[in-house]
Amino acid sequence: MVLLMKRLQLALGVLLLVVSVAATVMPRAAEAPQSKVTKADIEKWKKEFSNWGRWGKDDQRGALNLITPEKKKAVAALVKDGVSVSMSRDFDTTASVENFSPAKHKMLALGVDEIGIIFHGYAHSHMDSLSHVQENGVFYNGYKPDEKEVLANGHAKNSIINVKDGVFTRGILIDVPRLKGVEYLEPNTRITPADIEAWEKRAGVKVESGDALFIYLGRWIRREKVGPWSIQTEAPGLDASVIPWLKTRNVSVLGGEASQDAAPNTGEVTGMPVHDFCLVYLGVHIYDALDMTALAREAAQRKRWEFLFIANPLAIPGGTGSPVNPIAVF
Repeated sequence: MVLLMKRLQLALGVLLLVVSVAATVMPRAAEAPQSKVTKADIEKWKKEFSNWGRWGKDDQRGALNLITPEKKKAVAALVKDGVSVSMSRDFDTTASVENFSPAKHKMLALGVDEIGIIFHGYAHSHMDSLSHVQENGVFYNGYKPDEKEVLANGHAKNSIINVKDGVFTRGILIDVPRLKGVEYLEPNTRITPADIEAWEKRAGVKVESGDALFIYLGRWIRREKVGPWSIQTEAPGLDASVIPWLKTRNVSVLGGEASQDAAPNTGEVTGMPVHDFCLVYLGVHIYDALDMTALAREAAQRKRWEFLFIANPLAIPGGTGSPVNPIAVF
């Protein structure tokens, strides 16, 4: 019995030693950094940086107005190699933690098929219209629809039909992983105006009025290595401090590989402050859930992070957005 007790004490001692060493060697999970932006900042910015009324009280296009005919003619000269690159994911028909509504594709005959998709979310490349997000029932430029009317007929204003003629402007890729010397960004990485400006300096580009801004995260490279994860709760992305910068630079549209914001936001400002402020107050249309892996590769190969950007959403009267296949042309 005594011998048995001594053996148990020895085993327990070894176990405690192993646990102690593991606790010393294994790194603790880093606490997610939080934005320093406060609710008071957001409320102030709603008045200071709002684009409501900038292009008239009846405007429904928002910052797309910044893409002037002169801008379009100038950016056409960016095409030098004649190489086009898609920024869209393929139709994702597999349910996962990041795809709560898989796309449906059904063959009806040899030459006929049917598709179905709820495109908002984190899995399907899409464009958000200015009727996608509201605050207290009010959308961009003060549009306040009746809910019953919307459910019956779609949105009378701010819908994706206002982008039927497409978007044609200069695109700028901000390759944050390359800036930081990594293959992809880890969840909770916050991208600030200082990061964007550091990339501008390194890449020799500057975001100007009417440009389409694209923030590369390396999301899909990370997914290949670790598998799907809950990117709605753990995402690299923009910090809320970017909001004034977007207005100052007069960005026309914003695109990313998730929903723009770093997550989680568990500080004073929660949710998706960049995503929502853009749609409601800046009138900036948003491209979510893009795949910019190929674009980042092509841009790095050419050492050119500006390109002609083209995107044509579906013409859906009253729609809150559209699946989309954005194209970069070098």
